[in-house]
Amino acid sequence: MAFASLTRQDILAGRTSCVEAVSDALERAEKVQDACNAFTILLREEALARARGLDAAHAAGVQPGSLFGVPVAIKDMTPTKGHPTTLGSWTSGDGITDHDAVIVQRLKQAGAIVVGKTTTAEFAFSSFTRSPRYGATLNPWNTERTAGGSSGGSAAAVAAGAVPLAEGTDMGGSVRIPAAACGIVGFKPSLGRIPMTILPMGLETISHFGPLARCVDDAVLFVAASAGHHPADMLSQTGEFRVEETGMSGLKGKRFALSIDLGYCEVHPEVAAALCRMAEMLRDAGAIVEEVDLPWSRDVFDQWAKRWNCLLGLFPNCESETDLARMDPALVACIRAGRTLSASDLMKVDIVRDRMNADLIALFARHDALLCPTNAIPAPPLTDSDAYYEADSETGKLRAFDMAHAFNMVPTCPVLSLPVGLSADRMPIGMQIVGPANADAQVLALARDIETLAGPMPSPPIFFTE
Repeated sequence: MAFASLTRQDILAGRTSCVEAVSDALERAEKVQDACNAFTILLREEALARARGLDAAHAAGVQPGSLFGVPVAIKDMTPTKGHPTTLGSWTSGDGITDHDAVIVQRLKQAGAIVVGKTTTAEFAFSSFTRSPRYGATLNPWNTERTAGGSSGGSAAAVAAGAVPLAEGTDMGGSVRIPAAACGIVGFKPSLGRIPMTILPMGLETISHFGPLARCVDDAVLFVAASAGHHPADMLSQTGEFRVEETGMSGLKGKRFALSIDLGYCEVHPEVAAALCRMAEMLRDAGAIVEEVDLPWSRDVFDQWAKRWNCLLGLFPNCESETDLARMDPALVACIRAGRTLSASDLMKVDIVRDRMNADLIALFARHDALLCPTNAIPAPPLTDSDAYYEADSETGKLRAFDMAHAFNMVPTCPVLSLPVGLSADRMPIGMQIVGPANADAQVLALARDIETLAGPMPSPPIFFTE
């Protein structure tokens, strides 16, 4: 079921109105906030005013956009005009942003209505959404577990029923990690598919915007509304995103590569079992699934971390010791680590990226997509930290929380995280569908077919429909 499309259709058919849709979403968002701490701010008056304006425009015969009347949430990393954009940090102060990011402009042009801003790890640095400023965001499946990060507020808001769509940023899995942890869809498009205009530097090559949604159809709507070249992002793609190319075509004859561990990650047995069950279902549907051995090591994570730590240190909030003293100490450690690296160190990161890309080119010469876990484990406890999951396990493999960071190293590959089951203690398990360079429509089409095969996910214990 396409929840965003259903909202739009109900409004256009007169079964509801933009005002009613937004009022309902705000009521649910308040409940989700009380239960999960997913929002930094709810925009009641502004959202209702925009809804009234859209209802009036529709009555006057104005052509509705593809997201007409759909309530959405925007991550606190992404500027929205007239609101604080704090990056989850006390160092940002309480200033009001004077502009909408390009992605927000486009969502609004499509008719979406922003109802709130969602929580993020400070500067989006962590796989756990908690910050000194806003505290921890709780998982709607179990409030003693993390919602993942860094777009955990967006994931929890969608999973718990506050909004059908939310925006996230993905520099190391920050859309896909919380999507898998919360049992929803998260999509990292190929580099430049959606213009990235919110970072302190241009020509950035690990950073992506992406949707968090309850189904693939809604993710397609989000990408269609926000994709396309913009001169503010010199790397944004000029090629058109064609929705018609995302249609289902069946799984018979499709060729999938399957890697349970990407060569270097320790994977929870229940996660591995869920991926193997999905592989058998695909084979039963006529697909070809072949297990592959990728020649990757934990150097993939270590080199990605160097690149990410350097980017973190470029935010203007990081320039003074006074500001650093107000930040999460783990973030400060990342910033300081990044400042020890030389230009040569960063060029060596790109050598690893090039080798990974060559490995995937060879793989995609024989397969339509690569399947692997999104997270190596179900959502861990709130009290855990990134540091625990950056160490080697007793087996010598990386004791990973996520397996998403690898595909920010090869950013032209689109990747979708799809929920494919629950652990014994009823926590979601996600699977990544990784496609060849710039094959966004192909990945979304495959995801639609696999989603139908896997069947619908149940709603989490914290889920609001009214």
